[in-house]
Amino acid sequence: MKVCRVIGNVVATAHHPSYDGRKLMLVRPEGPRGETVGDAFLAVDNVQAGPDDRVLVLTEGNGVRQILGKEVGPIRSLIVGIVDDIDVPEPRA
Repeated sequence: MKVCRVIGNVVATAHHPSYDGRKLMLVRPEGPRGETVGDAFLAVDNVQAGPDDRVLVLTEGNGVRQILGKEVGPIRSLIVGIVDDIDVPEPRA
């Protein structure tokens, strides 16, 4: 599972049928303080996320199949939650 920031929507007229009726988002992994920690990738939205939302992304195919059902097709990354806050204690001096 990764914490990511939604940075945009993706629209495609030609796509695999398993994407019918699903919103595709461009997300970028973030650290606990909001710093970018990886390259952007595509994820299917399962929770009505929007641009600039911080989200939890499941990036393991078996877990995605369990949530969406066996006949899910080529979906590897799924937005499964919207993050309200991350509490990170300050390091001790």
